[in-house]
Amino acid sequence: MKLGIFAKTFEGADPETVLKSVADAGYTCAQYNMACSGLAAMPEEISEEQAHSVAAAAKVTGVEIVAVSGTYNMIHPDLAIREAGHRRLAVLAKRCAAMSTGLITLCTGTRDPQDQWKAHPDNNSPEAWRDLLEAMGTAVEIAEGFDVALGIEPELANVVNSAAKARRLIDEMKSPRIRIVFDPANLFEVETMEEQRTIVSSAIDLLGDCIIMAHAKDRTKDGHFATAGKGVLDYSLYLRKLAEIDFDGSLITHGLSAPEAGRVAEFLKARLAGAER
Repeated sequence: MKLGIFAKTFEGADPETVLKSVADAGYTCAQYNMACSGLAAMPEEISEEQAHSVAAAAKVTGVEIVAVSGTYNMIHPDLAIREAGHRRLAVLAKRCAAMSTGLITLCTGTRDPQDQWKAHPDNNSPEAWRDLLEAMGTAVEIAEGFDVALGIEPELANVVNSAAKARRLIDEMKSPRIRIVFDPANLFEVETMEEQRTIVSSAIDLLGDCIIMAHAKDRTKDGHFATAGKGVLDYSLYLRKLAEIDFDGSLITHGLSAPEAGRVAEFLKARLAGAER
């Protein structure tokens, strides 16, 4: 597995500056965010020069761009906001090849009108699922047009809030463009260690054939998110399960501060060495 980090962890509005920080902290790949180019995360426009500068920075620093963040609320209650997200997704997809990447990460969305990462009771409604299928259909058309893959991430606050729902979406959409970004810390809040291990293991068993990227953060005992290695997530089990399905993609950490990045790299390298023996 390749070890990476959210590029946005580090300050800077120039891709070479940011990716140099990624490399200096001990990572060989990154999930990029257009904010690292001084743009909005989902810009209205990305010039060819701006896109090529990302690829050039990757080459100079030796940091592979394994994905670019393209999150917007795919089931926002306001249709106009959803449509604006689709337009910006097309802008991003058009420039992926020039940025030397072929994967865009998405947010399956929530009915909360203010925060795309906040749960809402209507997320489990048939109408929310219908809207997600429609939105994913549009996203798949965009992905096919620009030859990119789309990474969806099961997480409790969104409409795809479990491994089972992620499997259902993949089975109903029947598109090879839709892949899984797997983050075990998004699948539980407060569970016993035995329950946590069951949830994580079962999810990897169910989604293993579709996992294109793995994420690395953590949970505290009281259910809050934490930096990888500072919580209760059983990383030995998690990484061993990924190794068992022959996952050889990138493990991307996030939800940490820049000063923590070096320590987290060492923690994850040690756990990966044990899992891949």
